Amino acid sequence: MLHHAHTLVVSVIIMITGADAWSDGLGFARVRGPTRLWAEQNEGDVADVGSKHSGYNVLGTDLSCCCSNVGGSGIGTGFYRNGFCATGEMDMGRHTVCVRATDEFLEYSKSVGNDLSTPMPQYNFPGLNDGDVWCLCAQRWAQAYNAGKAPQLFLQSTHEKTLDFIPIDVLRAFAIDADEADAVMNKLNLQRNELNGLMGKEVGDGDDSFQ
Repeated sequence: MLHHAHTLVVSVIIMITGADAWSDGLGFARVRGPTRLWAEQNEGDVADVGSKHSGYNVLGTDLSCCCSNVGGSGIGTGFYRNGFCATGEMDMGRHTVCVRATDEFLEYSKSVGNDLSTPMPQYNFPGLNDGDVWCLCAQRWAQAYNAGKAPQLFLQSTHEKTLDFIPIDVLRAFAIDADEADAVMNKLNLQRNELNGLMGKEVGDGDDSFQ
């Protein structure tokens, strides 16, 4: 019984990392203020580009693919162009937010000096159109948010490093996959409760053995 409990602890503990983050609405975010978001560099997270695992999302679960074929171009999104919003020391802009572009956002982005509509083959960038899904820089998303132009996003495909810049409750307000994210968090909370129960029973069994 003890061996079984320890095995379950090992298998579940990683999965419940983000469970508390949902309950209080803030998670691992650093609270900046009620209306404005600020971005700052935070190096040291190195993505293993050759690995199937590309990191964790803002829920604390495995990062999902954002888009592996942007606009039918055959080009994947992300700093590494592998379809994931993974990041690392070379990604100075933190391309971590998986967004769905709109004409309004693209026009705004171009107006502030970040032209995402024009293809740039030299950077393997296909150019975005309304409805395309892309890994946007966290700083740029925060900038658009402050201007009231932030695009919607996918929580399960948004890298956890985004929480260094933007609180989870703000991200969730723009989430396309909010219902799916809720289901994931409910499952993690259930696993956490089961784990707590097993750990409590293990302590109880240990106490009985000394009687």
